[in-house]
Amino acid sequence: MTDKIKVMIVDDSAVVRQVVAQALAGDAGIEVIATASDPLFALEKMKTHWPDVLIVDIEMPRMDGITFLKKVMAERPTPVVICSSLAEQGAQATFEALAAGAVAIITKPKIGLKSFLEDSSSDIVHAVRTAAKANMHAMRSGTLAASANLNRPKLTADVMLSADYNPALNRTTDQVIAIGTSTGGTQALEAVLTRLPATSLGIVIVQHMPAVFTAMFAERLHSLCQIEVREAQNGDRVIPGRALIAPGGKHMMLKRSGAQYVVDVADGPLVNRHKPSVDVLFRSVAKFAGANALGIIMTGMGDDGARGLKEMHDAGARTIAQDEASCVVFGMPKEAIKFGAVDLTLPLDQIPAAIVSHGAYNSKG
Repeated sequence: MTDKIKVMIVDDSAVVRQVVAQALAGDAGIEVIATASDPLFALEKMKTHWPDVLIVDIEMPRMDGITFLKKVMAERPTPVVICSSLAEQGAQATFEALAAGAVAIITKPKIGLKSFLEDSSSDIVHAVRTAAKANMHAMRSGTLAASANLNRPKLTADVMLSADYNPALNRTTDQVIAIGTSTGGTQALEAVLTRLPATSLGIVIVQHMPAVFTAMFAERLHSLCQIEVREAQNGDRVIPGRALIAPGGKHMMLKRSGAQYVVDVADGPLVNRHKPSVDVLFRSVAKFAGANALGIIMTGMGDDGARGLKEMHDAGARTIAQDEASCVVFGMPKEAIKFGAVDLTLPLDQIPAAIVSHGAYNSKG
């Protein structure tokens, strides 16, 4: 491949535009085809020269970067690198940018900007090169899946815990809902969790998401939901009215503590190229909850969770997959269905009711 990666820089700071362009100019495989001081200028230029990668600020005049990002994703999904300050006030905006489809983040400080960007030139080049390799075919608003780990070995849940299931685990009064999702999952989880009553069964969730942002995601959902939603910490109990979201960069596993369920949050290798991995969570639920669980696999690229859901199914849990029509990407649910892991396929808007009524049909047959 001799084609250069064509980049457009959209930032209202002339310093940023100049320094980032200089950093990229040092790589023979990258070409800055245009810069723009705001998104409207950028859109005009993109009518004739569409870039392979966009570098975009968030706070800009005339149109903010998140609105611009959503517009680009709706018209022609393109890898976007966010170059933004991650001050406390702006952290939520950066999370929203990731949720809207950005594939990488460059954190810039509010002071010493020029020297920082000069010192970080290799990081900027790396971010652009990584973004250029992103699979944008299925990108829509809400994407958080990354492609940076595609060349890594594809390990299974065996590296975290064995698959042995104890058939002596009888049904208990405590029930567990386990949910796994990826691309498009931020919106899907919001649609589900906001419709659950405060008395809902305890929930454990893996959403493929970078570290740091899971805490903000959980806080946002907590502010919208009747149930408690929080980023999981090691030893947290799974109880009615609480949803625990696996921290980015950590695996989360269900464990038994007497008659109670708790979560084990642990480091480890990528499983199915993800950490947290849905397969790891689902296997632990199969192993320690068995028929006392409901497994739900929702929108997402790849096949993480498909094997784990089959293990839950075989252990006696009831299993649900989100249907193709309501998925942003019908990858993970499709693979689970292929595995014979799914009892029921439902549109997104019917999943909350299935969770609420699970107590009435929590046994198979």
